[in-house]
Amino acid sequence: MAFRGKEMMKKLMKKVGENNLAPGVKEQLKKCIPDSKIVMNRAKRGLYAGRHIQFGNQISEDGGNKTRRCWKPNVQEKRLFSYILDRHIRVKVTTHALRCIDKAGGIDEYLLKTPYHKMDTDMGLFWKTKIEKLYEELGKMEVVFFSPEDEAKFEQGFKDLKLAERAARRDARRKMYGWSGKLEQLEEGGANTQTVDDDDAPRNADDDSHNGVHQQLVANS
Repeated sequence: MAFRGKEMMKKLMKKVGENNLAPGVKEQLKKCIPDSKIVMNRAKRGLYAGRHIQFGNQISEDGGNKTRRCWKPNVQEKRLFSYILDRHIRVKVTTHALRCIDKAGGIDEYLLKTPYHKMDTDMGLFWKTKIEKLYEELGKMEVVFFSPEDEAKFEQGFKDLKLAERAARRDARRKMYGWSGKLEQLEEGGANTQTVDDDDAPRNADDDSHNGVHQQLVANS
């Protein structure tokens, strides 16, 4: 049920790798890792935030008899989203650790803000060193800002790409289901008849006006 700091350091170096650690992290880990601290075994596979099994006495109400008992932490299995990893992490956490994560603003912020001497589990130290390494690599990347004109061009390019994909899918469906082109012919025929009707409309109006003038002259005579 107990573990030593040396064994914990060996396991951590084996998982993470000495080359993947940020400079100065290994020495800091050696100072902060406890040499002899009792931690329940299942706490090594989750984030418990200092909550572990506790022992005490259960005292009866009548005679005050004492009976040894233990209190186990409230452990839940949750999926927590990590922004640096861009995915969900399935981990076993206590309700106290969940409150600490919510207060910190997320799993990444909690692991970065919590000092090493409070990370008393293998999994907590593993994720803390891994996320610190990823944030260090992210800090070395160059950030490029685009002008509003370039952003508008990119947005228009994405729209054109979506339209091209839709047209390609439509053509593929037509080929798959044996598109005969009759609908296009009907649509073209309907457009032609509409244009013809539009052309005949002024002629009919002229004929009506001419007939009206002729009838008026006949009436006057």
